[in-house]
Amino acid sequence: MSTPHVAVSGRGFLLVVLASLCWGTSGASGKIVADRTDLGPLDIAWHRMAIGAVALLAAWALTRRRSGPTPAISRGTAVRLVLVGAGLAAYQLAYFAAVATAGVSIATLVALGLAPLLIAVGGTLLGHGRPDRATGVALVVALVGLVLLVGVSAGADTGTTIALGALMAVGSALGYAVVTLAGGGVPAGIPVTLVGFAGGALLLTPAALALGLRTTTEPTALAVLIYLGLVPSALAYAMFFTGLRTVPGAVASIVTLLEPLTATALATAFLGERLSAPALLGGFLVLAAVAGLYLHRLRQPSPADV
Repeated sequence: MSTPHVAVSGRGFLLVVLASLCWGTSGASGKIVADRTDLGPLDIAWHRMAIGAVALLAAWALTRRRSGPTPAISRGTAVRLVLVGAGLAAYQLAYFAAVATAGVSIATLVALGLAPLLIAVGGTLLGHGRPDRATGVALVVALVGLVLLVGVSAGADTGTTIALGALMAVGSALGYAVVTLAGGGVPAGIPVTLVGFAGGALLLTPAALALGLRTTTEPTALAVLIYLGLVPSALAYAMFFTGLRTVPGAVASIVTLLEPLTATALATAFLGERLSAPALLGGFLVLAAVAGLYLHRLRQPSPADV
């Protein structure tokens, strides 16, 4: 009788792993587009959001009959959906700006290493006030890691650039935290990912048009843009939320640490980026802080066990 449950849990775990690996290709994909075209961070972010929204809309249109009627949207849910769209727009724009400024490795390690800590702190503050001791320790370790990560540069002339890129990555982490905290309270049956991507694309459109939205016909860049909108966006989010049906949130949070590791490995292997030993130590501390925090929470009894 236990075999079906194990199979479903194993499938869910695999889906979360695949989603994290897909997300890890976002930074390298954006860098490839930027190197081959004159598209800036805003252009790349807009294309990712718009392509992802179109793909998610098509998928929703094909499956909405099987999923049943969409629940009524209350005022509180509407506010959450607006926050999800705004957070996604800010997250994408800040992330690709950080990649363009500081490179894939540092941008991804800072943004995706810090985001789970911000989510943990935000959730604690929204629910019970002061963060617990484990959260405080994890924050201290992560801050030390961030100092090591962004404080090391090839020379004095690049230190300001790396610090600026890291600051943009922190903004990206904040946007991701808003998405997670706001989206977690949206009732089941509402296509929160579709609404988030569509809303984010709409929010980015006025700024993109005002600054002169640029497109490209360069074959490789165009293919990578389509990949960026379909795989690390629409497909990855679909796999992640499907996997969460059978994988505990704490376990999924640890698994998603594959994302910055994947991004750093790709940047080192294909983009020629290199991190010094102190910077590698800093990145390890950031990831260790996140993993330690969630391992601590995983060992705590759930409310049902108390």
